[in-house]
Amino acid sequence: MKKLLAGLLLTGSCLTGFSQEKGKFEFGINAGYNLATVTSGTQTNSSYRSGIAIGAFGDYFIANDWSIKAKFTYDQKGWDGGYIENLDNGQRYASNYHLDYLSIPVMASWHFGRKRNWYLHGGPYLGVLLSAKETAFSTDLKEIMNSVDVGLDIGIGVKIPIGNKVKILFELDGQSGFTNAFIENQGINVKNSRTSFNTGLVFDL
Repeated sequence: MKKLLAGLLLTGSCLTGFSQEKGKFEFGINAGYNLATVTSGTQTNSSYRSGIAIGAFGDYFIANDWSIKAKFTYDQKGWDGGYIENLDNGQRYASNYHLDYLSIPVMASWHFGRKRNWYLHGGPYLGVLLSAKETAFSTDLKEIMNSVDVGLDIGIGVKIPIGNKVKILFELDGQSGFTNAFIENQGINVKNSRTSFNTGLVFDL
């Protein structure tokens, strides 16, 4: 009975005793639910596109509470409640805009809490446009969209140990674009914005 109790205490210590160490590297995979829209000046489009985010990341600890994180994510952005205009007759049709990117943020992460399982991250991201369509006529829009999206990525999350070298991740992540989504848009800058609710697994390597 004493051996069993000691074993249980040791296991509990392993599961809750995760702490970050300088020089450690973590690899993770995640999937999430996106709410995406666009902003123009001080105005935000009121209709959000629901989408997904699927990705992988690496996290290298340069100190016990600081790390450098790089992510590669298939990111569904865009917006709903827009319109497309027939340039021949000026008629407008209601449409949704679906913009899909490969997002590559590189961020600094600060790890905090008693076991430093909580973190805040932030840094620039580069988005490479994979596809662009409007839904009214299924028109391919890649020719009129910028092929890259540059902006700021910030987020907060927590990693909960579920095994000796495995943690489950819960994260709230946001991106705000700096560049115009369109190549030309009559002098109005339309910038991507999205919030993602992610979960995933983190592995100590």
